[in-house]
Amino acid sequence: MEKHENKKLKTVLITCLSGMGDVAMTIPIVYPVCEANPQMSFVFVTQQEYASMFVNRPANLIVLGIDFDKYKGITGPMKLARNLHHRYNFDALADLNGVLRTWLMSIALRQKDVTIATIDKGGKEKKALVGGKTRTQLKTTHERYRAVFKKLGLKSGKEFVSIEDYGEPLVSPIVPVKDADEKWIAIAPFSTHRGKEYPLEQMRLVVAEMSRWENCHLFLMGGGKKERDALAPIMRRYSNVLSLPHIKHSLVDELALMRHCDVMISMDSASMHLASLVALPVVSVWGATHPHCGFLGWHQAMRDTVQLELDCRPCSVLGNKKCRYGDYHCMRDINPELILDKVKTVLER
Repeated sequence: MEKHENKKLKTVLITCLSGMGDVAMTIPIVYPVCEANPQMSFVFVTQQEYASMFVNRPANLIVLGIDFDKYKGITGPMKLARNLHHRYNFDALADLNGVLRTWLMSIALRQKDVTIATIDKGGKEKKALVGGKTRTQLKTTHERYRAVFKKLGLKSGKEFVSIEDYGEPLVSPIVPVKDADEKWIAIAPFSTHRGKEYPLEQMRLVVAEMSRWENCHLFLMGGGKKERDALAPIMRRYSNVLSLPHIKHSLVDELALMRHCDVMISMDSASMHLASLVALPVVSVWGATHPHCGFLGWHQAMRDTVQLELDCRPCSVLGNKKCRYGDYHCMRDINPELILDKVKTVLER
């Protein structure tokens, strides 16, 4: 049971220990909360590799990237919680995850008289959605994040637009100079799960067509050797296509590039949420999952989504289930022209 008290809070621990997309989705909520509550301090704990995402963070926000290999097993998260409490003496926990690790941290912190507020992930509603019992829009993940801070009695703050509003414009040595008449399109064709990934052979057709558009430059997004190898033939074939995995770069470099782009094509993946941090419109392609589950990017429009209305979808909240038919036709049956038309619409807006 969550503990709620009418005591004055001074320092709040925020936890989001899951994937990059989930962490990116916290920023449009966390930054305004920090700004609206300047008398308080906030400590955000996340995976080590995601800490660099928090550029231009408010002065009262500390971001800690944790190596969780040092905190394994049942006792590991409890040890981490005690160590953090000893260091920062926080009096509240905003758990934006609601997973085993953060539950174990909560157990340790209740012994320290810490007020706990945990996300309601809406498990039953999402189960009904993927089970075909409903087709209604559920609360967004952003709304669920905001509700956690509301439980603690904190002000929500002004509406987030771009991460650049909180500091300096993002710059990077890998970003070329953009001419006024050029159109830059970012393409993020990969996802963790097959059910959320548009077939690469069909995405190649999308790239082939856009490469012929006048004054158009394409930037392929991805990471790791597998994705680098998959994108290499596409980059070599077209002079106006650049593959980012073939260039040494950081997460901040990606954000700096995105802020200069005019539109992104993305799956239901972390790239959509990174683009949202710099107010880049995204044409998002959906297969096994559905925006109704609440994972559409911040201020992204439903009209810019590409998806087929099928009785069998959504079949999964996270896209990690195998296709019951084995062919993932929710993705394979999407005609490349549908994606191209959406991109043209955004560019002409």
